[in-house]
Amino acid sequence: MVVLKVTLLEGRSLEKKRELVKRLTEVASRILYEPHEEVRVILYEVCKDQWAAGGVLLSDKEGA
Repeated sequence: MVVLKVTLLEGRSLEKKRELVKRLTEVASRILYEPHEEVRVILYEVCKDQWAAGGVLLSDKEGA
């Protein structure tokens, strides 16, 4: 079994997340020789006031 954990900012559409999960599964399956059914993908969505870059919250960068 393969477990892929992806952390991303919230706000992407369900359609985009479906596409990401599908493609990650396909690539992991092909490279690691695992059946699609054995690839798990966990999406962790983080809001912009809980993510910082360069010492600044992303929610604060948007307001600037």
